[in-house]
Amino acid sequence: MKKLLTLLVGLVLGIAGTYYYLSTNQNLEEMTKPKGLITPTQIEALDKAYNSRHAIISDSLIKTPDNRSSWYSIEEIEAYIAYAKQQADSLGYTLDGLRLYAGAYPDSKEGPGLMTMFFVPTGYQNVSEGSILPTTQGGGNDLEGADGLNFGKKGDPPSANYPQ
Repeated sequence: MKKLLTLLVGLVLGIAGTYYYLSTNQNLEEMTKPKGLITPTQIEALDKAYNSRHAIISDSLIKTPDNRSSWYSIEEIEAYIAYAKQQADSLGYTLDGLRLYAGAYPDSKEGPGLMTMFFVPTGYQNVSEGSILPTTQGGGNDLEGADGLNFGKKGDPPSANYPQ
């Protein structure tokens, strides 16, 4: 009887474990897909639609091929997010995202300033939690006084289209 009970408990645990493993694995792909994904075809369409603007900037304004992209390593982005969370907290904010800006370096003796892309942390100001009334936090505002992330690597060549 003791062996039968051990066998049944083992069987139930095995079935439960298998069910949990399979249900988690089947939903893993759906759970990890972030909102806002676009297909390679959509990427190509966006890149192609930017060509005329890029030509105006490169040909008319700075007379040299300008940057079309910036590349950051995963390590740089993860380290920046950790840093931005700490800095936001020390400034009295809660980090809720990153905004990506297009910018340009000033012209110098070496030539015209080329385009760059940089991240700025966004969030909302921490408020007292003493109220029993629900409060809505307005998020997505740039955190004034917080450091941004710049100096990504240029495309190769800088004016290269998608894909590189």
